[in-house]
Amino acid sequence: MKRGVIITTAVIGTLVLAIIIYALAGEKDNIAMLEVPVMRGKFEVLVPVTGELQAERSEQITGPQELRSRNLRIGNIRIQDLIPEGTVVDSGDYVALLDRSESDNALKDIEDALERAEAQYNRTQLDTTITLSNLRDELINLNYTVEERRLTLEQSKFEPPATIRQAEINLDRAERGLEQAKQNYQLRIQQSMEDMNEAAINLAQQRRRYQEMLDVLEKFTIRAPKPGMVIYHREWNGARRTVGSTISPWDLTVATLPDLSSMLSRTYVNEIDVSKVKAGQDVRIGVDAFPERQYSGRIIQVANVGEQMPNTDAKVFEVQIRINDHDAILRPAMTTSNVIVTQTYEDVLFIPLEAINVTDSIPYVYKRDGTKQIVVLGGANDNHVIVEHGLAENDRVYLTTPENPDRFRLVGEDLIALIEEKKAREKADEQARRAEEERVSREREERMRQMRAGAGAGADAGNMQTPRPGN
Repeated sequence: MKRGVIITTAVIGTLVLAIIIYALAGEKDNIAMLEVPVMRGKFEVLVPVTGELQAERSEQITGPQELRSRNLRIGNIRIQDLIPEGTVVDSGDYVALLDRSESDNALKDIEDALERAEAQYNRTQLDTTITLSNLRDELINLNYTVEERRLTLEQSKFEPPATIRQAEINLDRAERGLEQAKQNYQLRIQQSMEDMNEAAINLAQQRRRYQEMLDVLEKFTIRAPKPGMVIYHREWNGARRTVGSTISPWDLTVATLPDLSSMLSRTYVNEIDVSKVKAGQDVRIGVDAFPERQYSGRIIQVANVGEQMPNTDAKVFEVQIRINDHDAILRPAMTTSNVIVTQTYEDVLFIPLEAINVTDSIPYVYKRDGTKQIVVLGGANDNHVIVEHGLAENDRVYLTTPENPDRFRLVGEDLIALIEEKKAREKADEQARRAEEERVSREREERMRQMRAGAGAGADAGNMQTPRPGN
């Protein structure tokens, strides 16, 4: 009895194993020959990109505007303290503290210059007083001399003619000396007034510099200009400006207060896809922090000039997307998943991308009827591609290369000319786009060169006109 059970079990096991092998073989054949129909309907060309939220409008929290004064000559200033990002503040609340160490040294230099200006003013005033006093004494003495010469001439009227003549000459010489001394005195008064005016102007300048520096140092404690949420400012290279970062007279921004009622998603599109992306296109937006929420948006700006990505040869173009919906939970710097709808076709034929084969840049598909059909393709998304020519609705195509593909007959060779013509148009459009990009880039570089040249000339003129303290 036991032996019979064992034999029966072995037979059943063998049958089950045979069935499994047969099923797997059949499944393999089905997978190898999987086919799909050509579909017709609405088709969207999508470009998925990752972005980052930022406020469309924001108010800058800046350092003292007086730092731009040429009288102070203060360079970069380090941020010594800064409240955490995301802190909600009211108008007048503390935000940041600037480092005073270098500015205190500058204040000491200005104090020294002010002391020198005061000493110079007092010295000029004293020299003027002494000089004019001596000149007045000289005028008095010259008046006495003229009077003496006149008396001598009157007393010599009974003297010989030569004596009288000598007395006349002496009187004339004395009168001319007196007249010349009077003129010199007037000129010296004018010169002294100019010296005093120059000393007074220099003293006033130094006093203004000193007062400006005192006013600036009082403003090194930065406060919020209005209520809002503090967001750290981003440098030109994308790095956040935090404690230890520096501000300069040309960029005084310490932090920002964004207007959260209008948000943007800032993203970058690869140069391969940028030709598809244009202002005005709709965007579907998801926020990684809240995956259950979806938002709509629209592209408002596409950069004309590409940027080089760090550590790669890829070039990308900045794209700004305005979010149509307002949601209080959205915050700057949140990561977004954007799907740009670059084009929508209402009634087209399309097939899965897996069905497309390419040989020598010519796309084709394997059809169920045993033909190898050349096709002209249109726009594509992540999963499907439009077929402009070569297929009809409900034609069935294979998703994988069938066995013995050589037995499939090639058809549609007349479409090769259309494919080549389309490639030529796309190449011309790409060349035109690159030429426009290069033109815009050259114009921007020229503007930057002119701005740098103008700034350099202005700095040189300022250095020539404004003497350094102590000179």
